[in-house]
Amino acid sequence: MEVVPLPTPSESPDRSPVMAFHSGLPPTPPIQDFDEYQKPGLVLPTHIDGSKPLYPLPPASRQNSVLAEDLKTPDNYVERDPRLIRLTGVHPFNVEAPLSDLYDEGFLTTKDLHYVRNHGAVPRVEDSECLDWEFTIEGMVSNPIKMTLRDLIQTYDQVTYPITLVCAGNRRKEQNVVRKTKGFSWGAAGLSTALWTGVTLPDLLARAGPKRGAKYVCFEGADKLPNGYYGTSVKLNWAMDPDRGMMVAHRMNGEALPPDHGKPLRIVIPGQIGGRSVKWLKRIIVTSKPSENWYHIYDNRVLPGMISPEDSANLPETWKDERYAIYDLNTNSAICYPAHNETVPLTGGAESYKLKGYAYAGGGKRVTRLEVTLDQGRTWMLATVSYPEDLYRLAPDGEVLFGGRLDMAWRESCFCWCFWELDLPLSRLQEAGDVMIRAMDDSMMVQPRDMYWSVLGMMNNPWYRVVIHKEAHSLRFEHPTQPALMPGGWMERVKKEGGNITNGFWGEKMAGEDAAPVQEAPAKEISMVDETKVARKITADELRQHSGDDEPWFVVNGHVYDGTKFLEGHPGGAASIINAAGQDVSEEFLAIHSENAKAMMPTYHLGALSAPLSAEDDSAEHTSPADDPVFLSPKTWRKALLARKTPVSQDTKIFTFTLPSPSQTVGLPVGQHLMIRLRDPVTREAVIRAYTPLSEGSERGELNVLIKIYRDAPGTPGGKMTQGLDSLPLGHAVEFKGPVGKFEYLGRGQCTINGRGRKVGRFVMVCGGSGITPIWAVLRAVMKDKEDETRCLVLDGNRMEGDILLKDELEEAERDGSGRCKVVHTLSRPGEGWTGGKGRMDGELFEREVGRPPAERDVMVLICGPEGMEKGAKAALLGMGWDEEDLLFF
Repeated sequence: MEVVPLPTPSESPDRSPVMAFHSGLPPTPPIQDFDEYQKPGLVLPTHIDGSKPLYPLPPASRQNSVLAEDLKTPDNYVERDPRLIRLTGVHPFNVEAPLSDLYDEGFLTTKDLHYVRNHGAVPRVEDSECLDWEFTIEGMVSNPIKMTLRDLIQTYDQVTYPITLVCAGNRRKEQNVVRKTKGFSWGAAGLSTALWTGVTLPDLLARAGPKRGAKYVCFEGADKLPNGYYGTSVKLNWAMDPDRGMMVAHRMNGEALPPDHGKPLRIVIPGQIGGRSVKWLKRIIVTSKPSENWYHIYDNRVLPGMISPEDSANLPETWKDERYAIYDLNTNSAICYPAHNETVPLTGGAESYKLKGYAYAGGGKRVTRLEVTLDQGRTWMLATVSYPEDLYRLAPDGEVLFGGRLDMAWRESCFCWCFWELDLPLSRLQEAGDVMIRAMDDSMMVQPRDMYWSVLGMMNNPWYRVVIHKEAHSLRFEHPTQPALMPGGWMERVKKEGGNITNGFWGEKMAGEDAAPVQEAPAKEISMVDETKVARKITADELRQHSGDDEPWFVVNGHVYDGTKFLEGHPGGAASIINAAGQDVSEEFLAIHSENAKAMMPTYHLGALSAPLSAEDDSAEHTSPADDPVFLSPKTWRKALLARKTPVSQDTKIFTFTLPSPSQTVGLPVGQHLMIRLRDPVTREAVIRAYTPLSEGSERGELNVLIKIYRDAPGTPGGKMTQGLDSLPLGHAVEFKGPVGKFEYLGRGQCTINGRGRKVGRFVMVCGGSGITPIWAVLRAVMKDKEDETRCLVLDGNRMEGDILLKDELEEAERDGSGRCKVVHTLSRPGEGWTGGKGRMDGELFEREVGRPPAERDVMVLICGPEGMEKGAKAALLGMGWDEEDLLFF
């Protein structure tokens, strides 16, 4: 890219309504270092006449520190407030403040309680590097520009605006209670307000000079994510409009940007969803089309309500439809007081209660009314609305706040939340069953009565309802939900009681409606520790000494276990334990293992870990470098991108993943499997399952996995992993780890089981459904080697002919195997034209096809399929005299 040097102020043309570069202010003196840059934020402003300003100033920030839960993440240097509610587990950092704390802090939100939406790790930028941070303005412009933050501050006019940022997922928990969306559960505090200082976007774009035909401005950050750098776009005519207030900001409440909020530079776009305000800004690109960034297409959209999460995965053109992209915020409001579970005494002197809350609108519109109802919308009352934002418009001409002009007197656009209050007699609240509110903006758009559910759970803004419970001498108030996985709220309660929260009457039972309460089984608590050993404290150094093959120690839920005694008996093979040595494997252990396995853990318990492992101690989140010749790693999760989904039957697809490098081999030995990890988009809970891919270990650049999708049915939940994979859009990252397993086929009859060699002359392969994949991996290896004399019998059981997977491949192996391969299909629900075996796999089938075990014991039985089939096969074979050591269950 050809870059023009920055001009001096005198060379600058007047290209926008707000003149680029310095217009009347004295030139900013050269900034020597970061400490000097911080100074303007340390002095509270006064008016130019010496009086104190009437507009709000930021409350004092707290002195925070790095929290213990962040020490094992890439954000192990970021200081954060412990009051923030984590919505997606420990990492990435997505948080909101407790609603009451947010409201109590007032119009401006400190960096401590400001909500955070991070898609991944926070890019680390040292103070000494901030002023030299470079970004570009490129694309369809006459004068491409590359500049540093120092250039931006010294060459352009600085402005300061109060702006409320709102996540498009604000209030999403309500949608997730109705029906799970693909997004995590924000409460009603996914918004915050700050004073942002920087340069207006029209100033910068005017200097770059957009060319004819340019219609969009794209932004790209420095946060490297599984699907590329985060990026998005807005329309060029908005970006060039001074009344829209878009800016490139480098200060927040007078201080340099904190790491979670874009240090050292970000875009701030008033009136639009927070997802458009790109943090850690590196590129501004002027284009003729909307951004093609993965996150612009597959995030921040409201798809039509009839599209389910499952359907959405196969609708790429729908995702790309700009009609469904979200830009301006919709009008919304919430009740902050009474707070959730707040009780108000009916005796003691108070005769009234003051309801309080917030409201906001989008696109620069003003909230013009806030209405309250105590009778579910039959009658309404007007609340008093206050607009602290308007106080900044009263500042004198030339007012400078935190180094930037307070340039607001001319503009009527509203970019901040407002507050409402209504004082009501307690007697009226005592008579009511609930209190609900709705807001209206100056275009007469009013919040809807009912929810519009959509697959991403964005822009939820129905009337906000708080239920009133009458107790002995008080009133207790219940909000609709609580954020993240926090229990509580009338929506969850009504749903558990059997109420239909989508019936238009907030779950109240209507005439003729007979819903049974939802009974939740109590969680079964299983202790995994030996109480006599809890007092022993094990350091990270001691754990590290047992990270090898001989005495593998590992960590689960803060306790250390010795896997040495279980190396022989572990169903997944000794490698599964050895690969966990020295690591905290809590997530995958709890996701994979049964209650029986957890009950065995006290036997192997050694003691408690003295302190959480640091990021250096635990490498479980590292990704694969593209130049690594082998993709799979037994100790680290590595990412590949979903490239294709190819249907092979009504409920089965081949999922194709692109590896980080086209030259990488998969790296999976024959007979072993890999682990796949997804995260539930709402709970962020890890979902981990084992699969044997179709791809051979030596294949390069791609990984193919055959997966049967188990869908939800009435009264029966489907598969978390299979439905999760099926709902992923193309281009999404998925994590893999391996190889694992105790069996490996080395070729020509040679194999190992838990490292011990065995010679096999014949394989009996028993499978059903998608259990064919590990069987096929071994069968393919045998058949490909014409010198391999190992014989194979495949018994494949399914319901119907359409359920048979890899049917053509199996027939080809039988046809071309020179008599070494025999395939027997049997169906439990055969069609009229079926000529193969009929009925379930039973003792008669095994007697006929397998027979009694040979005296020389050179036959091995490989079994993989549904649990019932595996149990039936085991019982039949043991009853025929087969030894359990000759049966291997994948």
